[in-house]
Amino acid sequence: MAETLSARQNRAHMIRDLSMPLLIIALATYLLVGMLTMTVPDSVAFPGPRFFPAIITAVLYVLALADILAVIRKHRTSDTLQTVESSGTYRDGDPAAAAHEDVITRVDIRSLAWAVGGFLFFALTLEYLGWVIGAGLLFWCVARGFGAKNPLMALIVGLTVSSLAYIAFDMGLGLNLPSGILGGGF
Repeated sequence: MAETLSARQNRAHMIRDLSMPLLIIALATYLLVGMLTMTVPDSVAFPGPRFFPAIITAVLYVLALADILAVIRKHRTSDTLQTVESSGTYRDGDPAAAAHEDVITRVDIRSLAWAVGGFLFFALTLEYLGWVIGAGLLFWCVARGFGAKNPLMALIVGLTVSSLAYIAFDMGLGLNLPSGILGGGF
């Protein structure tokens, strides 16, 4: 019965650990569909508006695959350790290896809410606030979710990075990003 309970716990931990790579795959697929359905005039020269989303999408898929492989490797190691412990022998003769305790990890709902809520706020207000303010606030929300110690500094960094991105994409590459209230639009 203990092995069955342990197997169920291991499966639950694996499902929890796979949730982030699955979210990354969902985001990458969303970007891929958006990129493929984007209307691009024939007169657009390289790199074009699909180039950077293609790079980001590819990187997201690679990172998700690497995360999935890490989760599988982690759980195989965990299964091996549990088998060694149940047989009463220690790996490499180390008694500390047998002192393995199940640590219950919980999802930090508050951090998740900051990150997901920040993204939803960004997506819903991008046209009104514009890229600079919207992306700066998104950076601030994600930084808060990751436990930033100085929220004012996170906001300053977010606004700086979003301003540089705006300059690079809008002015440097000629790709129009929404300017929102800073551009006089609403």
